[in-house]
Amino acid sequence: MALPSRRSLLPFLTWLPRQTRASVGRDLVVGLSGAILALPQSIAYALIAGLPPEYGLYAAIIPVLIACLWGSSWHLICGPTAAISIVLYASVSPLAVPASQDYITLILLLTFLAGIFQWLLGLLRFGALVNFVSHSVVLGFTLGAAVVIAIGQLPNLLGLDLPAKATALASLMDLLQHLRAVDRPSLLLGVATVVVGVVLRRLLPRWPTLLITLVLGSAVVWLWPSMFGHVHRVSAFVGRLPPFSGLPLDLDLILRLLPSAVAVGMLGLVTSLSIARSIAARSQQLLDANQEVRAQGLSNIVGAFFSGSLSAGSFTRSGLSYEAGACSPLAGVFSAIWVALFAMFGAGLIAHIPIPAMAGSILLIAWGLVDHRGIRSLLRVSRAEFVVMALTCLATLLLELQTAIYAGVLASLFFYLKRTSQPRVQHWRDGEDDVLRVGGSIFFGASHYLQVRLQRLHGARVVIEAQQINFIDYSGVEMLHQEARRLLRQDRSLTLRRARPQVVEELRKLEGAEKCPIRFED
Repeated sequence: MALPSRRSLLPFLTWLPRQTRASVGRDLVVGLSGAILALPQSIAYALIAGLPPEYGLYAAIIPVLIACLWGSSWHLICGPTAAISIVLYASVSPLAVPASQDYITLILLLTFLAGIFQWLLGLLRFGALVNFVSHSVVLGFTLGAAVVIAIGQLPNLLGLDLPAKATALASLMDLLQHLRAVDRPSLLLGVATVVVGVVLRRLLPRWPTLLITLVLGSAVVWLWPSMFGHVHRVSAFVGRLPPFSGLPLDLDLILRLLPSAVAVGMLGLVTSLSIARSIAARSQQLLDANQEVRAQGLSNIVGAFFSGSLSAGSFTRSGLSYEAGACSPLAGVFSAIWVALFAMFGAGLIAHIPIPAMAGSILLIAWGLVDHRGIRSLLRVSRAEFVVMALTCLATLLLELQTAIYAGVLASLFFYLKRTSQPRVQHWRDGEDDVLRVGGSIFFGASHYLQVRLQRLHGARVVIEAQQINFIDYSGVEMLHQEARRLLRQDRSLTLRRARPQVVEELRKLEGAEKCPIRFED
């Protein structure tokens, strides 16, 4: 067995030597822009995940470095995301108090397990497996996650301190029971943050809206202490590089976290590859899906040991990298370095951010998650896929989020199997012949449907136009043989016309070419 080459183990060696002083300078500037965008987002996502704010920065350093250097996309930038953060919170909050040391340890262990799952998929070249999570499932989950995020941030916006609940519906009911305790200054600050953010997005769409709103909110609290002095602020932390974190090898914990790790790992891969493919189509880059999957897994495996929670592709940061003209993955590397510098020297500034302003900013992030255009298009194109999306969204509101992902995948597979079990069949009479044109594979799920159609025919000769049949399994072979023998007993015949060679070969294997009851025509 040949040993892997140095470039397969260190894929960045294929593009790094080609960089010039101009391209490195360009990537350095693009990386700074990405870091400015990542700073407030990462802190917000850490709070969504129930982690201390510094852990959002940690997740935007080591995992981003690994994913950029070992991945295949020029522009994909990873890091903490809103959807991933809410799944992490929903998975671990029932097991430990959010922001506690036990909670942090469980989050990192879950990240490590998800990374192992992702890396194994890439190692086994199962990158195409993520295609089983359909776009409608992602749309529905993202819509549901946006609602869950919004409901989870409403207490912070209203100045309330409420315990976390298992589902969004339970959280909403608990919130409605405490509306009389709303803190009006907190509500005013949070609503003002949302309004200013919406206005800035419309007037100055390329500006770092999230950063500006947080700076303005912090300035208002600092300048008007008599009104906003009691408003809760983000917890301060000591500036440092991501610390090393040991992970407990507790079998019971691993087994308990494993289902969530598989679900969130799959979600991360679907998100990352969708973004990478979308941008690659515009940049004319050829992606290696398996290499990208391995890189995502490696980034989460290594990142977990350096206090980084699960990371995945970021829509906003990857889009910024492409639009700003990044020349290589070095832009993502420089972005991680800029974030690391801020984590060391700018940590004191975080303590000035008011929680209601942060909640308002997170509400804007949640609104931006919803793909309004995609939902409308799905409704026009496929009602079945729209039902899958709606069921997935409803499941995120009523069930635990990792369960909602599985529910969406099962619903998507159900509709897929239902559709493929009834292949397109066209029927017409040609003299005494009954002719069927079958459009689709004949497998165990479609055999009964096709057999019923064949038994309704009464022509002396039944002809199947088979040029569109790409695949036939044992169930299909057995069914066609049964129907051919039935027709022979009635002095009739079954003929396959223009069948593909591999289909003919499978049909002749059952009883041998001489005894095959089916006739073939070119």
